[in-house]
Amino acid sequence: MNPQRHVLVVVGASAGGVQALTALVAGLPVDLQAAVLVVLHRPRSGPSALPTILDRAGPLAAAHAVDGEPLHAGRIYVAPADHHLLVLENRLRLSHGPAENGHRPAVDPLFRSAARAAGRNTVAVVVSGARDDGSAGAAAVAEHGGAVLVQDPAEALHASMPRSVLNHVPAARSCPTGKLGSMTAELVAELATRTEVPEPAPPADDVTALEVTMADLADVTTADLPGTPAGLACPSCHGGLFELPGDPTPRFRCWVGHAWSPESLLDEQAAAFEGALWMALRSLEEKSALARRMSAEAQRRGHRATAERYLVASRDSAEASEMIRDLLRQLDKPARPSERRST
Repeated sequence: MNPQRHVLVVVGASAGGVQALTALVAGLPVDLQAAVLVVLHRPRSGPSALPTILDRAGPLAAAHAVDGEPLHAGRIYVAPADHHLLVLENRLRLSHGPAENGHRPAVDPLFRSAARAAGRNTVAVVVSGARDDGSAGAAAVAEHGGAVLVQDPAEALHASMPRSVLNHVPAARSCPTGKLGSMTAELVAELATRTEVPEPAPPADDVTALEVTMADLADVTTADLPGTPAGLACPSCHGGLFELPGDPTPRFRCWVGHAWSPESLLDEQAAAFEGALWMALRSLEEKSALARRMSAEAQRRGHRATAERYLVASRDSAEASEMIRDLLRQLDKPARPSERRST
């Protein structure tokens, strides 16, 4: 596929996205002059029925992408489990590169690679999903001259992803769910018939190109990217995070390439904090129980002072356990309306 003559449609979805993907595919024409590449955030193991669902939903054939496969207009390529889907040298590339926002496949690597491969001949579509995944990739598509379309957040089962794109990519347009396919087709038709003009030269320090290379598991580290130490740890590998410049919102990568948006990083830190509390609670409960047993044994042998010492240790551990339980109860409370994040 020649990126100067053909168009790439790249679609990102997460929680609640299958319904929107089905609606989009149902509205695409059989003669669509673009290849359609789809990433749905999903568990890294187990089979996926998404290609079959999309194949039945509309006139275009859908299948899992195959590494090295050439791109063809009028086909839908779905990212398989546990692999990023990229476009490199006009072919599909499946990569086991670093996860982004905890996902592989992830939306942002696909969007960045399409922006690099097709430039202004890219249509990026973001539908239902949690957090702010897809915003960085959509920004890269817009920066390279492509079009960005999102599902109307009011109609999305999970509005966070499309709303985040609208908030951070000024050129993004919102579209009702039932018109996603037809509007995408209109954009493709406009691009396919447009008189070609030379693509603008990428900037000398093209971060997008480096990040695409990193997603392909090349010998690239964050040292090759412009960034400053963030003083934070990566939830995936616990290495130091670097803050990357130039995006609408801060973005972070660790040395080996795990990438995090602020919202995803905050959620992962909250999960790690809760996990640490449960580990502390388990340790304290075990300590209290063991100290009680040792106190009883010392009492049986007539060692009253020792028994009392163990009993005090058991009570101290039990009191600390109750403090941890209170913290866990606080985590379980719903946020007040003023504290609640928009979704």
